[in-house]
Amino acid sequence: MTDKIRLTEYARGGGCAAKLRLGQLSQVLDTLVKRNAGAETGDIIVDHEFSDDAAVVHHTAGRDLVLTCDVIAPLVDDPEAFGAIAATNAMSDVYAMGGEPRFALNLVFFSDEQLPMSVLDQILAGGADACARAGVAVVGGHSVRDPEVKFGLSVTGEVDPLKLWSNRTARPGQRLVLTKALGTGILGQAIKKAVASPAATAAAILSMTTLNRDAARIGHAHGVTAATDITGFGLLNHLRNIVRGSNVAATIELATIPALPDALTHLRANLCPAGSKANRAFAAADTAWANGTPLAADQGDGDAELLASLACDAQTSGGLLLCVPAERAAACVDELRAAGLPAATIGSLRERGTGPALELV
Repeated sequence: MTDKIRLTEYARGGGCAAKLRLGQLSQVLDTLVKRNAGAETGDIIVDHEFSDDAAVVHHTAGRDLVLTCDVIAPLVDDPEAFGAIAATNAMSDVYAMGGEPRFALNLVFFSDEQLPMSVLDQILAGGADACARAGVAVVGGHSVRDPEVKFGLSVTGEVDPLKLWSNRTARPGQRLVLTKALGTGILGQAIKKAVASPAATAAAILSMTTLNRDAARIGHAHGVTAATDITGFGLLNHLRNIVRGSNVAATIELATIPALPDALTHLRANLCPAGSKANRAFAAADTAWANGTPLAADQGDGDAELLASLACDAQTSGGLLLCVPAERAAACVDELRAAGLPAATIGSLRERGTGPALELV
C-alpha cells in the first residue's frame, strides 16, 4: 500500500524550505534575546546570538554538551528515505559545531486518519538506521497528531572545549570549503511536482542521507576553526552568520560551487522553492557583485545570476562549510574527495572593511 503513497502530498513545504522565513525569524529571535537578558548564563558557551547551528553548554565532566533539535516536512515520497534524511539533517548540527552526536529523541507529527501506521513505521525505521550509522542511541521521543507529516530529532552531543567550532571563530585569510553539492531545495520541488528524474532523485537522497561525520573528522585534521552546515537558509545566509559572528568578510567564487544533477536545469526552468527566493531577498542587503553592483532579490538572466540563486537554495541535510587555513585547504579537499564527498574550495575570508560582507565573483 505504501508504495502508492506520495508523502510530499501531505506537507505544504518540503524539507528545510518549510522553515519560517529568515527575516521573520530574525525579528522573533531579537525579541527573545532581550527577554532573556537577565537569565543566568554562566554555563552557556554558545547561544543563538549569531545563529549558530546548535547551543553549547558547559558540562562538569570536561566535555561540553551540544544541544539541538530539527524537524522537517517530507521532500521525498519514500517514507524510509524521508526518515533517514530528517535524522541525518538533525544530527548535522552537532557535527557543524565540531562535536559528536550521542543521544536523540524522536519528534513525530503524523496523521493516523490520513495515512496507515505502516508509513510511520518506515519513517521511524529510516531515522533509526541513520542514527545507528552515526552511533547515536534513540532513547525516546514525542508524537503529535497532525494533518501535515513532519519528523525530526532532538539531539544531544559532546564536544571537546578545545575543538569547538562556532560562527564566532573564523579568521581572515582562511579558505571556504564546501563538502556537499547544492540543489536539494530545487530537486525537492521537482520531486513534489513529479518532474524529477529517477537519477536526480537518487543523487539527492544519497547526498541528504550522507552523514557529515567524515567531513567533520577531516576538518579537525586540517585545522578548521569554524563551520556551519548548509540547510534551510542557503549557503549565502549561513555564511552571513559566520561573517557577522567573526567580524570578517567573504568572497564566493560562484563557478566553483558543486551542484546536484539537474539542479541548474530545473532552476533555468524557474523551478525554485519559495524559501529559496526568500533567502535571496534576505541575503541581498549584505551581498554585492565584484564590481560593486548590489545583488538583486529577483533572479536575472545569465549563468552568474543562476549560480547566485543556487547559492541561496534552501538545503536540507546539506554539507558543511569549513573555514580552513589557506595552506591546508587543498589537502583538506583532497581528503574529503577521497572519502567520497564532492568537496570544493568555493571562496575565502578577509578582513572586514567598508565593502559588502559577501562578495560574489
